[in-house]
Amino acid sequence: MTSQNQPSRNSGSIEHYDAVIIGAGVSGMYALHHLREMGLSVRVYDGASDVGGTWWYNRYPGARVDGPGSPFYCYTFTDKLMEEWDWAETQSAQPAVLAYLEHVADEFDLRRDIQFETWVQDARYDEAAQRWTVTTRTGVRASAQYLICAVGALSTANLPDIPGIKDFSGETYHTGQWPHEPVSFKGKRVAVIGTGSSGIQAIPEIAKEAEHVTVLQRTAQYAFPAGNRPITPDDMAKARKEFGATREKMIAHPGGFPVDSHERMAMDYTPEERRARYEELWERGSFMFFLNGFNDIATSEEANASLADFVRDKIRGIVRDKATAEMLMPDHFVMTKRPILDNGYFETYNRDNVTLVDLREEPIERFTETSVVTASGEYPIDMLVLATGFDAISGSMLRLNPKGRDGMSLKDRWQDRFHNYLGMTITGFPNLFMIHGPGSPGVFYNMPLGAERQLDWIGKCMDHLREHGMGTVEATTESEEAWGNEVTGIASFTLFPRTDSWWTGANIPGKPRGFSAYLGGSLYYQRIADVADKDYEGFVFEQARHADDDRDRIA
Repeated sequence: MTSQNQPSRNSGSIEHYDAVIIGAGVSGMYALHHLREMGLSVRVYDGASDVGGTWWYNRYPGARVDGPGSPFYCYTFTDKLMEEWDWAETQSAQPAVLAYLEHVADEFDLRRDIQFETWVQDARYDEAAQRWTVTTRTGVRASAQYLICAVGALSTANLPDIPGIKDFSGETYHTGQWPHEPVSFKGKRVAVIGTGSSGIQAIPEIAKEAEHVTVLQRTAQYAFPAGNRPITPDDMAKARKEFGATREKMIAHPGGFPVDSHERMAMDYTPEERRARYEELWERGSFMFFLNGFNDIATSEEANASLADFVRDKIRGIVRDKATAEMLMPDHFVMTKRPILDNGYFETYNRDNVTLVDLREEPIERFTETSVVTASGEYPIDMLVLATGFDAISGSMLRLNPKGRDGMSLKDRWQDRFHNYLGMTITGFPNLFMIHGPGSPGVFYNMPLGAERQLDWIGKCMDHLREHGMGTVEATTESEEAWGNEVTGIASFTLFPRTDSWWTGANIPGKPRGFSAYLGGSLYYQRIADVADKDYEGFVFEQARHADDDRDRIA
C-alpha cells in the first residue's frame, strides 16, 4: 500500500500520518511493525520511556508471567524471533520479558517511529476530513486516517479511596506503577492491600526482606503452584524445531495456547479419580491446571465445587495456623476470578513476620501518618504497597476518552454499557480500532497471539477500504447491539458473571456491570473472519472524499 499522507514534520503545527497508534506495549509494537509492512506511515505515542507497556510499568518484586509461559508467551509472526531468543524459565520474570520486547524493538527498528514520554491528552474525529486529530501533553498534534488504541487491558491503576490514605507519610507504591530504582523493604513494616495476581506474587518476596508484613486481604483467593522451572537448551531446540506446528496448535486452541484440546468432564469421573487428577496437576503446576484438567469447571456448579474443595484442603494443609488458614478460604466459584499462579504464597503465612488481616471482618477505618487503623486495632507501618489492580479492559480507553462523530465522548457513549462490535470498533467512532478491548477475548486469550490476529484483521479491513475507494469504516448500532448480546449470551452459560471481579467491573465503584470478554475462544477469530468474508457485514462505509464533499454513506 502506498501512503498518500507521508509524515510531514514541517507542515505547520500538525503532523500527518496514515495511522496513529497509542501504546508501545506488546500490541502497539506489533501494530507498528504490521502497518509499516503494509506501507503505511505510522506514529506511536506512549507515556513510558521505552517499549514494553505492562512489562515496563509492572516492576514490583515477584512480577512474572503467570499464564501459560515461555517460550510461547511471544510473537509468532516470524520464526526469526524464536530462533534467536533464549528463554531462561517457563514463568519468565518481568526483566526477561522486558528484555525480549526491547530486543524486538531493536530487531525491527521500531523506536524510530515511537515518541516516548508522550501522553495523548485528546483524540477527536474530524468528520469533514475523515481523519483523527491527536493532541499530546507535549503540544504535538497529529492527524491520521486511522487511530489504533493499543492502550492495554491492565494499565489504568485502581487507586483506593480510603480516609486518610493521602495523610500517610511513609513510602507508598502501586504495583502497576512501580519505581525503576530499587525499593528496599529491609527493616520496614510493610502493609500490602490486595491479594490478586500482583499481591500474591509480591507478598512472598516482600516478606523475605521486610521486618514485618501486614497483608490487608479484601478477598481470599484460589492460587495454584506456578511450577516454574528452567528452560534447558534441549527445550529451546525442541521448541524451535516444532514452532510451525506449535503455532498451528495455538491458533486452534480456545485460549491460543500450545496444548491439545480435550473433552474431559469432571462429573464423568468418580471423586477418587477427580482428586487423583487434581493431585497430578497440583504437583506439575502451571496453567496446565486449567488447560489440562476438566472442561466443565467453569460451567457446572458441582464440578466447580470439586476443584474448589480440593484447593481449600490444600490451603489447610499448607498454612499451619488454623485461624489464618480459615481466613484464606475463598468463598466464590473457583476460576471465576483471574486464575493465579503462586510461588510460595500460602507458605508465606507460616512466617513469624507476616500477619493476615481479613478486611471483611476487620475493615479499614482510616490511615494515619504512621499506621493503618481497622475496626479491631491499629497497625504501625513504614510502607504501603497497593496491589489493588486496575480499572481493567475499559479503563484505559475511558482515560483516553476519544471524541467521535458530533463530538460524542467515549465516556458518554459507554455510560451504561461498553458498546462495541467485534471487540474492536465502536459506533460513532469511524476508523478507530481497539486491541484487546471490551467484547474481545482479551485477557482470556494468549495476548501476543491475540494482538497479532486482531491486527491482521484490521490490516485487511484497511486494504478493503483502499481497494474500494472508501474513506471510513464504522459499525452499525444494530451490529453493536447484536454483538453485545452475543458476548453476554456466551458468558451466561458459565459461572463467570456470577462472581464479583474485575472481569465484571465490580472492583470500580460506579462502573457499568457486565461480563465484557468474549468467551467463545477461537470461535471469535472465525466470527471476525466470517464478517470480513461477507464484505464486512455489520459495518457501513463512506466514500473517500475531500472536506467539502457531501457525506456519502453506504452499507
